[in-house]
Amino acid sequence: MEELFRAHWPLVLGYLRRRTGSVTVAEELAQETFYRATRAFLGWRGGSPAAWLLAIARNVLVDEVRRGQRLVPLSETLPAQRGEPSTMSMGVRETLARLPANQGRLPELIHVDGYTHAEVAAMAGTTAGAVKTAVWRARQAFQQLYQEEVSE
Repeated sequence: MEELFRAHWPLVLGYLRRRTGSVTVAEELAQETFYRATRAFLGWRGGSPAAWLLAIARNVLVDEVRRGQRLVPLSETLPAQRGEPSTMSMGVRETLARLPANQGRLPELIHVDGYTHAEVAAMAGTTAGAVKTAVWRARQAFQQLYQEEVSE
């Protein structure tokens, strides 16, 4: 369990810090995550430890929100999305919608939701290198579709 803690503490803490907006709250929630992981360790069926810990962290975060505790409210929209959307942002959204579901979702997870490649890899049960490659391909497909739309 100690090895699991040492290897995955930064991943869990980073995930919670992005979700809460506070280092202090994220540290407390990360401690709760590893406490729950220790209690549930015997029931763990193997698989990706990072994905397992991130699932526990998400549950801890949900429990914290349900209790109405000290979480920093996060904006529902990106700053660029507030107010009237520009013609360019509408074109970007339309192009993302035209990409296959898996290709459109990866850039959204990385660039909009703020996940790291390692976090997305843990959620998908793959490697960070595979996610980087998939994001690069999604960017290429997006660029090609966007250029086609702009030229039309």
